[in-house]
Amino acid sequence: MQLITLDTPETQFPSPDSASEEGLVAVGGEITTVRVLSAYRQGIFPWYSEDQPVLWWSPEPRAILYPYDIKISRSLKKTLRKKLFKVTADQAFSEVIKGCAGPRIQSPGGGTWITDDMMSTYTRLHQMGYGHSIEVWQDGKLAGGLYGLALGSAFFGESMYSHAPDASKVALVHLAKIATSHGIDFIDCQLPTEHLSRMGAVDISRKAYLAMLEDALKNSDRTEHWHYSD
Repeated sequence: MQLITLDTPETQFPSPDSASEEGLVAVGGEITTVRVLSAYRQGIFPWYSEDQPVLWWSPEPRAILYPYDIKISRSLKKTLRKKLFKVTADQAFSEVIKGCAGPRIQSPGGGTWITDDMMSTYTRLHQMGYGHSIEVWQDGKLAGGLYGLALGSAFFGESMYSHAPDASKVALVHLAKIATSHGIDFIDCQLPTEHLSRMGAVDISRKAYLAMLEDALKNSDRTEHWHYSD
């Protein structure tokens, strides 16, 4: 296939159905709030390293989590009962994204894929009311969390991290609780992982995902910050 290069702000994304076997849709362009929102609305997201051009993806299969189907293991239930953590939402977005940008075992080469430009753009999206974070605190300090974007009745999970055992899992459990109360139909987990599968994420085809997304975007965007504390 011949990849589209987003060399001007006016260059449009091609159809996700034109993605490569690996799920790559387009290359290049700047990470701006307008372009990122446009990408998500078309089932596309950015994922690249500092030394690469911006890479835009729509993978097959796609991993999603229905909030009401989240699976909580017995050990995680014990952690939740012990009340080891305090959980909030949208109280420390910048700190959470910085935590997610730390070195990752899951990332190629062990490095981060969250560049300075991405941090700046997603922080701006948070200020605009699209970006949300879940913070997990222990003894007054951040022990983990996650962040992503909400559009229509869909939440697009971007990244999570943990500095204490189970902290990111606790964040996901509370995201599911918030999602249910905010009328969010599904959490887009993007790429399948064993960790997410154990917590209830399922793999669906690109076609099925795009149909779900189309339905979700028929609902109005809610651009207020989340108010939550547990």
